[in-house]
Amino acid sequence: MAALRAAVPVLALLGLCPGPAAAAAPLVIWHGMGDSCCNPVSMGYIKKLVEKKIPGIYVLSLRIGDSLIQDMENSFFMNANEQVREVCRQLAQDPRLQQGYNAMGFSQGGQFLRAVAQRCPAPAMLSLISVGGQHQGRVYGFPRCPGESSHLCDWIRKTLDLGAYSKAVQEHLVQAEYWHDPLKEEEYRKSSIFLADINQERGINETYKKNLMALKKFVMVKFLNDTMVDPPISEWFGFYKSGQAKETIPLQETALYKEDRLGLQEMDRAGKLVFLGVQGDHLHFSEEWFDSTILPFLQ
Repeated sequence: MAALRAAVPVLALLGLCPGPAAAAAPLVIWHGMGDSCCNPVSMGYIKKLVEKKIPGIYVLSLRIGDSLIQDMENSFFMNANEQVREVCRQLAQDPRLQQGYNAMGFSQGGQFLRAVAQRCPAPAMLSLISVGGQHQGRVYGFPRCPGESSHLCDWIRKTLDLGAYSKAVQEHLVQAEYWHDPLKEEEYRKSSIFLADINQERGINETYKKNLMALKKFVMVKFLNDTMVDPPISEWFGFYKSGQAKETIPLQETALYKEDRLGLQEMDRAGKLVFLGVQGDHLHFSEEWFDSTILPFLQ
């Protein structure tokens, strides 16, 4: 018995005995339009769920602004590029993230976190999970927006329809900054101050490409009954076939993929891209689905 006890430290030094399980990487969450960091029925719920299922994990739910109200308002009216810069600042100053973190973005938070991956490689984003993110943008009608302020949604809808690509609207209305009209591709490429930049529509930024390709996994969740995102295939990086607004094509048939402007083709071949589908409307999913499908990417 004494000899066995004496042998245990030696075996541990040789790496032959299992030690304590490595702690899960921290998780950074970014909410969607009209939401806030800590809403108890959305991001607050997700944060507590992850913390319950993965004991000891550090979860940062991003807040843009000094209050929950500001955070919600900024999801409509704060320039997306400024939001990304603010998040990069928060991440750089958080000592618990400096060894790397996983990221999970919901709806527009998905494409915003992709911009963080492309623009701010330190601290390192390990994997990105985009839940309903619109990576090729969205178009037409602004079918509905969350929250109780229907007059605000109506105003945004009218503003987008009248002048999504005007300088004033681009600078001050978040949803215009990822508005992608397939019938106005030239205007989109020229005037979009956010999406056209991170999708390399005006030229190749090799740093963006290198930084995105450093991800271990890029997981994209599409809601199979989505009535909010047009076209829903944007959640898998697909879009309308050029010059019309009826036929859609998958990522692999887009010029962005064929020209490999973001490195997605190479990532796909390396098995880094994961395409998941879930039944339900936009951001509607069950805890059981989240546990079985999403949590494994965080452990």
